[in-house]
Amino acid sequence: MRKILLCFLFALGSFSIAAAQHFAVVDTKYILEKIPEYKQAQKQLDQTSAQWQKEIDDKQAVLDKMYKDYEGEQVMLSEDLKKKREDELFNHEKEVRDLQRKRFGFEGDLFKKRQELIKPVQDKVYDAIQKLAVNRMYDIILDKSEGITVIFADPKLDKSDDVLKLLGVK
Repeated sequence: MRKILLCFLFALGSFSIAAAQHFAVVDTKYILEKIPEYKQAQKQLDQTSAQWQKEIDDKQAVLDKMYKDYEGEQVMLSEDLKKKREDELFNHEKEVRDLQRKRFGFEGDLFKKRQELIKPVQDKVYDAIQKLAVNRMYDIILDKSEGITVIFADPKLDKSDDVLKLLGVK
């Protein structure tokens, strides 16, 4: 009986806390897809990405032909020529990998281009969400587009420092 009473009081307390706070949910993916600036930026990003991928594919095709030619001629080549051709293949393969990394790697050209084109639109959306939260007095706004994430939280709800104090960390 005591456990049931404690559970009931806990549930009641949780409900009253939740009722006192105002929550909202947004879908930033849906919002972004409705903004013409975003569509244009995404289109430009896709074109640039396709252009860079073609550049890499062309270099890869040259490399593949070089490998095929080498395999066909390998038996007729002297050791010095074999070594020279293998070095050329190695260097060309390294160029292709480096270009791929430069264009599409972590913080590569595509990442930078995305930051340049799309981030300003995302920032505008975030600012609008923040204004909505302040004007309508929402404590928390969740984004449902990529799983549930908190996109805005009233700073007064952040209890991180309280947890650190309980842990004895200053």
